[in-house]
Amino acid sequence: MAVETEEYLSMLRRMIRAGGRRVAQADEPELAALMSLRAELDDAIVTAVTGQRAELERSWAWVGSALGITRQAAQQRYGK
Repeated sequence: MAVETEEYLSMLRRMIRAGGRRVAQADEPELAALMSLRAELDDAIVTAVTGQRAELERSWAWVGSALGITRQAAQQRYGK
């Protein structure tokens, strides 16, 4: 599953970059729509962290390491 997930995320990266190039030639509503993807990405990260903690019983130290932040920072940001 990890390989398929990596390929999927790679595709999303390419799509986001392409979206930026398209919006560079577009109007204000498209720029606002692109900006709204930031909130969607934040929500997706919360969902992923919640799943890692609940389903896979990952520690806050593991989550922090995966996110490149400290255990305490991960718990403060994503804990309930």
